[in-house]
Order: sequence, then structure tokens, then C-alpha cells
Amino acid sequence: MNDISDDITATIGRRIHSERMVRGWSLAELAGRSDVSKAMLSAIERGTTSPTAALLVRIAAAFGMTLSTLIARAELQGGGVSRRDEQPVWQDPATGYIRRHLSPASQMPLELIRVSLPAGARVSLPAASYAFIKQQIWLIDGRLDFTEGDVVHRLEPGDCLALGAPADCVFHAPGPAAAEYLVALVRD
Repeated sequence: MNDISDDITATIGRRIHSERMVRGWSLAELAGRSDVSKAMLSAIERGTTSPTAALLVRIAAAFGMTLSTLIARAELQGGGVSRRDEQPVWQDPATGYIRRHLSPASQMPLELIRVSLPAGARVSLPAASYAFIKQQIWLIDGRLDFTEGDVVHRLEPGDCLALGAPADCVFHAPGPAAAEYLVALVRD
């Protein structure tokens, strides 16, 4: 990992620890609520391991928040402008998925996230990760096959998809290039 990834891993770990402490939960309680082992949670909180998107979704859901909200709380320090070189960037160590949080910290319910999903990569997220948000996906470049429940949406550059009711979802970049897309989400 590079220094930026190490910093983000440590920042996310501190935020998870903080969220757990605010609730008065032990590691065992968070482990039970998230179905993530105490050992893994401890390593994440200490910043000694970079959690996958799937683990972060389960942890965020245990706190009653989205992955996006958890990461935003961890990484954004406030201010009206989100400068490119200061925008939080997180990479899923399992898939290579890169997530850049574009929105400045604010009380607005809108968040903009740019994602790069490597060709051939597939990311599955449970319906729980969509429980508190409404979102749209705008494909910038590449191809994206987005499975929402039992429906597959094959997106080409310029296509914009509004997601329906929360459902298990799969993002897949069939290639030959990475799928580059913007996610606009509104928190309920």
C-alpha cells in the first residue's frame, strides 16, 4: 500500500472505532451486528488491514448507514469546495474498484461519487446498502452491466439509470476497458 492508501485505511478504522464507541458497543457487539469477526474489526480499527467493500457495507449497515456515508464521515473534513487533490479516494483491495468522493462536506443530502471498475471486475452489494438512499448511475466510459435484483441493465456511455427499490445489486465491467461512472445519491 502507498502512503495515501495507508492514511485512508487508518482514517476509516478510526471512524469505525468512533462510531462503535458513540454507540457504546463492544467489538463483540459490532461483530454480531455486522457478521464481521472481532479479529478483523480490531485490525480494521487499528488501520493494519484495508477492508473490502463487502466488509465495509456490512459494518456500515450495522451502524444504520450506507457505505458512502461511512466513508464520507471518515474522510471529509468540511468546507465548501472539494479540491481534486483533496478528494478521498478509496480502492477495494479485492477488486481494484476505485471510488472517489467528489462532493464537499455539507448538510446536503446529495453526494457525487466517481467510480472506476476495472475490466472484468464484479462487485456485489446487498440490498441493505441501498436502504437509506436513492441513486442514479451515469456511465461516462466503458460498459457496465448492472444487475438490480433479477433485472440486468446493460449501460453504454451516456446512459443514466435510476435505481428502484432496494435490491441485491451487482456491478460488472465486462470490458474490454474499465467502466467509469458517476453515482449521484440522495440520503433519505
